[in-house]
Amino acid sequence: MPTISERRERERAHRHQLIITAARELAEAEGWEAVTTRRLAERVEYSQPVLYSHFNGKDAIVSAVALDGFSQLAAHLSHARQAATEPGQAALRAVSHAYLAFATERPALYQAMFILPTDLKFASTETPAPLRASFDEFVNCFHPDNERRELFAEVIWSALHGIAVLSGSGRIPPDGQEERVDLIIAQIAGTRQDRQRHKRGSRSRT
Repeated sequence: MPTISERRERERAHRHQLIITAARELAEAEGWEAVTTRRLAERVEYSQPVLYSHFNGKDAIVSAVALDGFSQLAAHLSHARQAATEPGQAALRAVSHAYLAFATERPALYQAMFILPTDLKFASTETPAPLRASFDEFVNCFHPDNERRELFAEVIWSALHGIAVLSGSGRIPPDGQEERVDLIIAQIAGTRQDRQRHKRGSRSRT
């Protein structure tokens, strides 16, 4: 039998996740401007003081939604990479398309993760594990011998983010994603330096 303390902690964790899910669903339905502590308290049927016992305001809620989103993104990208027909460029292409699909299918969640202010630390020793796991899915598409694979991953992620935001806002046409991804991969993963490192790694295994 769980103790009273364990039961309370489990109930608190349930409330915490319930608030996060309600915030994301409300943002998906009406936009983030509709997400207020009052609306959330009504939606989850808890008082505002209870809600504030979990989050000190909307920014903290957005940060929690974003962190939850990075966990989903990491799993989504991992599945795409592992399902690719072969490592290297095929895996990178699969991960890139999975990333763009995630941004397109979950616009409110993507906005929380990358557009709205949060207290999440990127590229830092304080970077939460789900953020690092998402980034590592790009890094792992490159051969371990490639000393610049994190740089390549940063550039590809940046380019994909630009495509996601511009196509999502109608600044560039949504079609043509395949060609854009192919160009990015050809310019980054298809560079002479990466091919040479991959060849060196292949020779070292023979």
